[in-house]
Amino acid sequence: MSSGCLDIAVDAAREAGDTLAEMFAMGVRAERKGRFDLVTEADRAAEAIVLRRVRSAFPTHHVVAEESGSHAGCGTGYCWHIDPLDGTKNFTHGYPAFSVSIALECAGELVIGVVYEPIRREMFAAERGAGAFCNNRRLCVSPVNRLDECLVTTGFPSARRHSPSSMTLFSRIALTTQGLRRTGSSALDLGYVASGRVDAFWDVGLNTWDVAAGLVLVAEAGGCYSDLQGGRYALGCPDLLADNGALHDQLVRLFTCEEEHPGDD
Repeated sequence: MSSGCLDIAVDAAREAGDTLAEMFAMGVRAERKGRFDLVTEADRAAEAIVLRRVRSAFPTHHVVAEESGSHAGCGTGYCWHIDPLDGTKNFTHGYPAFSVSIALECAGELVIGVVYEPIRREMFAAERGAGAFCNNRRLCVSPVNRLDECLVTTGFPSARRHSPSSMTLFSRIALTTQGLRRTGSSALDLGYVASGRVDAFWDVGLNTWDVAAGLVLVAEAGGCYSDLQGGRYALGCPDLLADNGALHDQLVRLFTCEEEHPGDD
């Protein structure tokens, strides 16, 4: 059944993403849904497309979507996690870095992950046990095993940017690694870890729809993930560290302050 699910997810992500690209070119108005968070008609339009595709194909499946919330299923054990527009702030500012993220969980295990970036038309897709791909090219995480050679990306959520502990951590990582990047889309960040474009990603304050698809990509590309203390990551845990595996223990030590690592900027 999962291969059929992957096909549906890919088709839904492409249709929603292409709609986002059209709306991005025209420009849309944003509404606030919190002090820092935004929502647009594009979020809602893309979500409606994905929900229509998924609910039509799998009416008994449970769905959790960012904008419309939970849609109850019939106890099948399947649950879809949908972020129709990951990177809304980028979208509203005309910054071309955003994505559609769709994942399928079965009996507590993530089995399908799809992230579509419509501006570059990159389709990241993975199925548990079958590998991860971008536009049909197999993905593999990077071989980098030194902190001073690794490129790291983070979400650095707006609500925590004034926290002294967040700034200390941000500074520690920046001074120890080759550099930091922030795309503004957690789903894209995880796709980039899976493809070896960056070596590691961390974030806090996450929701399931932010990362579920990307976690499948990272795992199927040979990477690993945990919480920031190196413990098992359970879907719904707010803190995440995902990387190529070769850097994992070193990064956990940085996050847990077990060891100080001098380095260059």
